[in-house]
Amino acid sequence: MRKNNILFGLLFLMILGMSIEGIYAQKADSAYSSSLYYKGNRAPLIQSKYIKLPVGSVTPQGWLNEYLNRERDGLTGQLGNISAWLQKKDNAWLSSSGKGKWGWEEVPYWLKGYANIGYILNDPQMIAEAKIWIEGALRSQRADGNFGPISYDGSNQDFWANMIMLYCLQSYYEFTYDPRVIDLMNRYFKYQLTVPDDKFINGYWQGLRGGDNLYSVLWLYNQTGEKWLLDLAEKLHRCTTSWILRDNKKKAGNHPQENTPDWYNLLPDWHNVNVAQGFREPATYFQLSKNKNDLQASYDVFNIIRKYFGQVPGGMFGADEVARPGYADPHQGIETCGIVEEMNSDENMLRITGDLFWADHTEEVAFNTYPAATMPDFKSLHYLTAPNMVLCDDKDHSPGVMNSGPFLMMNPFSSRCCQHNHSQGWPYFTENLWLATPDNGAFAALYSACKSKIKVGNGTEVTFNEQTKYPFDEQIAIILSMAKPVNFPLYLRIPGWCSNATVLINGKPVHVRAEAGKALCINRTWKSSDRVVLNLPMKITVKRWENNHNSASVSYGPLTFSLKIKEKYIQKSSDRTAIGDSKWQDGVDANKWPSWEIHPDSNWNYGLVLDEKNPEKSFHIEKKSWPKSNFPYTTEDAPFVIKAKAKQIPEWKIDKHLLCGALKDSPVYSSQPEVEVELIPMGCARLRISAFPVIGNDSNACKW
Repeated sequence: MRKNNILFGLLFLMILGMSIEGIYAQKADSAYSSSLYYKGNRAPLIQSKYIKLPVGSVTPQGWLNEYLNRERDGLTGQLGNISAWLQKKDNAWLSSSGKGKWGWEEVPYWLKGYANIGYILNDPQMIAEAKIWIEGALRSQRADGNFGPISYDGSNQDFWANMIMLYCLQSYYEFTYDPRVIDLMNRYFKYQLTVPDDKFINGYWQGLRGGDNLYSVLWLYNQTGEKWLLDLAEKLHRCTTSWILRDNKKKAGNHPQENTPDWYNLLPDWHNVNVAQGFREPATYFQLSKNKNDLQASYDVFNIIRKYFGQVPGGMFGADEVARPGYADPHQGIETCGIVEEMNSDENMLRITGDLFWADHTEEVAFNTYPAATMPDFKSLHYLTAPNMVLCDDKDHSPGVMNSGPFLMMNPFSSRCCQHNHSQGWPYFTENLWLATPDNGAFAALYSACKSKIKVGNGTEVTFNEQTKYPFDEQIAIILSMAKPVNFPLYLRIPGWCSNATVLINGKPVHVRAEAGKALCINRTWKSSDRVVLNLPMKITVKRWENNHNSASVSYGPLTFSLKIKEKYIQKSSDRTAIGDSKWQDGVDANKWPSWEIHPDSNWNYGLVLDEKNPEKSFHIEKKSWPKSNFPYTTEDAPFVIKAKAKQIPEWKIDKHLLCGALKDSPVYSSQPEVEVELIPMGCARLRISAFPVIGNDSNACKW
């Protein structure tokens, strides 16, 4: 016991340096007041730091709009016609009895992205299709208040799939204000209060993801103010598998217990999606408990997974499906589900804490890791995506990766979970571009071209027309329009990577300190046609990953760069290369939905030659013309190219598991001639080297 106490104490002293200290200084004291126009937290919950706008308040433009349109026209929009899990015949989500052959997480997973894309794009066909499933969920409520498919986790009800559908119902309510949603949630949560603790969300998936249920309970409390909902919130936190490191009362038992380091027992589970999704539960509960230890717990879990498996560029961690000690090389991947759930968690953490780190991290994952998880036409996707990935084929790469199966190729049926859950990332990102503030202001939280309508000040609705190609652009212009002048605070996020941001209003400099990682507040009377220009000068930076073989990654502003590898695509049959539990609807022409292998058609095994004293001077960036497609995330249309010096490492090869060979400690020796190579943004590259060996001179370099 004493040994464990020492271990825990050391871990918290060694934690990666991110804690909750100081996050309350991110905003002015006015953050503790209440918005008059948007529902933030009601007392006794802590006051909201930022408040999510109703779905549909933000309309994307530019490349983000192109992304959502490609999702609509690709797999997301068509999945209802090809996935057996989404067929309407014998579907438990459309059954008043809760019974049917098809019905678990797949329908609400898909609907989270599909419906919200429809609302954001105001697409009548998507809205109508989504409503069929929403109506089914509303009709499914039974006399006791329970709703949805009847599903069991052992001998107890499985509440997990309902947690996802609650998200869908909340978005539908924000778009329509249909009172039936409030009625269903009231009755359902009263039912949950009657379930004994020992039978409540104590299975594997639902136990680890109970924070999603808690999120919806607090959402409803903010709508209605019913005090009994706080009793249910306490019960949910009590029964959810604990993500608080000091509280090991309940283990999921998913990971091996023998021959593993002591730190591997710190988390209740190491499944990548569970970690990316579950780590925010203590912070969600903190809104009720007001205990800073609860909030710190979410930071601790975030830090621990990255300390041992996240010493890689792109913001994620190398867990494959379940993180394993000894498997932390950049060739380990992350599920697409894990990517989008991390983005959702980051956005929630931003609104709860006001800590702008979470906005920076959302962008890091969104711009660098997420785009490469799908094909540019959004008709197929990876199950696993890695920072160093030089071959995507239909082979079984285990035990090099944790999963047995064809999990590295692009397949519309890559797996049941990611196939249906992949699309929530961009619509949720869109919804969090702009947030309301409790002092009746507006906050530009994430950056992308869009139009946002927000009630501010005395209730005047202001349209913020944000014009930019960020993250491929250093300048963000925001043009305001409203019926009459109005006084309100406008907050602009200054990214943590930008040390010399400047702001102009109507062409004149604003003499307010723009501090990296903080929100700059401009409080004034605004009038129609006012133009705010935020300049975020980008520079090349080099990060050394000392705990992962001292490898190097190269960034320019929020973009991390990868080696440009020529990609050779080989078409395969999707139904023959999908995993066993992927199923087509009857009559679907699988030839219209091919899978793709991607093979390297150029050398990839390069190490970087760096000026050790001034590594940033080893690179030169070239800006190219904006693509006519308005879609920058391909090797051909990447708007930036970085020229770098490198040497090939012939001994660095594809390993016996057909993965990019594991890194060796840098600096490494190469007798090959120095050449110039091109780097492109990480999100543009489906094949990539993002964590590079560094070439040393003969005196200090190790042979591969």
